Amino acid sequence: MSELAVLKTAADAFVSGASSALVRLSETLHAHPETAWQEHRAAAWVGDALSEHGFRVTPGYLGFETALLAEAGSGPRTIGIMAEYDALPGLGHACGHNLIAASAVGAGLALARMADELGITVRVYGTPAEEGGGGKIEMLEAGAFRDLDLAMMVHPGPVDVAEARPFAVTHNHIAYDGVAAHAGAYPDQGVNANDAFVIAQVAIGMLRQQLPQDTRVHGIQTVGGSAPNAIPDRTEGRWYARANSLEELAQLEERVRRCFEAGALATGTTLTITPESKPYAEFRTDERALAAYKANAIARGREFAEPGLAGRMNRASTDMGNVSQVVPAIHPYIGVDSLPYTNHQPEFAAASVGPAAERALLDGAVLLAQTVIDVGAASREAEAPRP
Repeated sequence: MSELAVLKTAADAFVSGASSALVRLSETLHAHPETAWQEHRAAAWVGDALSEHGFRVTPGYLGFETALLAEAGSGPRTIGIMAEYDALPGLGHACGHNLIAASAVGAGLALARMADELGITVRVYGTPAEEGGGGKIEMLEAGAFRDLDLAMMVHPGPVDVAEARPFAVTHNHIAYDGVAAHAGAYPDQGVNANDAFVIAQVAIGMLRQQLPQDTRVHGIQTVGGSAPNAIPDRTEGRWYARANSLEELAQLEERVRRCFEAGALATGTTLTITPESKPYAEFRTDERALAAYKANAIARGREFAEPGLAGRMNRASTDMGNVSQVVPAIHPYIGVDSLPYTNHQPEFAAASVGPAAERALLDGAVLLAQTVIDVGAASREAEAPRP
C-alpha cells in the first residue's frame, strides 16, 4: 500500500472511530438551533469537541463573540476548515449547518493526527452568521484566513455536486416612513408607507421581465401596518439581489434601488435602505483541490448529480465566496438523500439528521481530510528538486 493510501485509510479510520461523538455533536446542534450572531452554545460545543482532542482553541476569535479558531500542528502549510453552525429563523437547520460543523470537526481531528507527517498546521474556524450576516466577510476584514494555503468546507444539499457556483448577493433592509391617520375619517392627513412598498414590489415585478436570466431579486415585507383603519406610517422588509459576479450585482442593485425609490416618490414617504451585511462574492474554485475531492468521493461511492433541478443548490450564495477571492478554496455539496425536498424547506431540516445525514457527515469529514492529503502530496512533489 502506498504512503498516500496509508494516510487516507488512517483518516477514514479515525473519523469512523470518532463517529459517535461527531453524530452527537450534529444532533445537539440540530436540536438547539441558533440564528446569525446568536450561536453562543453552538460555538462552545464545537470548541469543546476540538479542545478535547488537543486543539488550541481561541473562543471569541477576533472579537466576534460566536466565532472561534482551533489550531493543531505547526507545519509550514496552513489548512483552514470552515465550521458553520447558524440556523434559519423559523426553519431551524433547514440548510444543514449542523452537518457542516460536525464534518469540519471530524476532518480537523483526522488531519491533526497526521499534521506533522503532512507538514501542515490545521485550523478549524467557527464562522457565525452565514445566513445573511456575512460572518466570514467580517472575519476576513478583521484579518482571518489570509495566510491559508487552502480553505475548505462541505455543505449538505439534496444531492452531491462538486463545484460551487454561487451568485454574488446583497442583503438589504428596506424601510418607508410616512404619516399615520384614521383611514376612514382623515385619509387625506395620512402618508401611506404600505402603499410605497406595494408600488416598489410592482415595479420590481415588472423589472424582472427585462433582467438577465442569471439574476434574482426577491424578498419579504416584515412590517405592513398595525390596524386596517389606521394608515400605516412605517413599513419594513428584507430584500436580496443576486447576480453572477460582484460587478454585475452592482449594476442590478442600481436598478432595484430605483424601484424602491419609485415607491417613495409616488407616495411622499421617506425611504431608508440599510445593508444587512457586506455583499457576498462569487466563488473562485481551486481546481486542483476540487479534482482531488471528486476523485476521493467517487472512490468512496458518492455519485455526483447531473445538472438540473436537484443540483441547483450549488448556485446558493455564500460568504465563503469572499474567502475564495483571497485564498485557494473549495466548497463542494454532499447529498443527504432528501429529494423531493431541498434546502430551506422544513423537510430538509428533518433530513439533516438520520442515517443519510450521518453518512454525509462522516463522508464529508473523510473526503476533506483525504483532499488535503492529496493536495499536500502534489505540492511536495512539485517542490522536490529535479535531478
